[in-house]
Amino acid sequence: MAHPMYGSGPLRSRNAASSDEIQLRIDPVHGDLDEEIDGLHSRVRMLKGVAQEINSEAKFQNDFLHELQMTLAKAQAGVKNNMRRLNKSIIQQGSNHVLYVVLFALFCFFIVYLLSKFSRKIVPSLVGKSRIP
Repeated sequence: MAHPMYGSGPLRSRNAASSDEIQLRIDPVHGDLDEEIDGLHSRVRMLKGVAQEINSEAKFQNDFLHELQMTLAKAQAGVKNNMRRLNKSIIQQGSNHVLYVVLFALFCFFIVYLLSKFSRKIVPSLVGKSRIP
């Protein structure tokens, strides 16, 4: 166990003449501490730079998201305005457009139905005649 007056490790403190002075003696075996401290200092500077880059990137992305939200809000307002105008014009002109669309769909369905009926009658009669006895 170390003496309470002395520290453990390479740095040792001694009592000086006045109570506010401390003398340090560095053990020569551990003289490479300055190099390690310099290495740690450079790593801390590098990490600080990385943290600043992350901060600037986060600010940029927050600004971008804010602009995107504003653009989306403007687009939604434009779509809502156009839907209001479209509904207004449909009400003023009547609902004849919907009737025309329904009649066109029924006409197309009727044509497809007739084509399927006639193709069933034509195809078997042609197949039956082409057989060689």
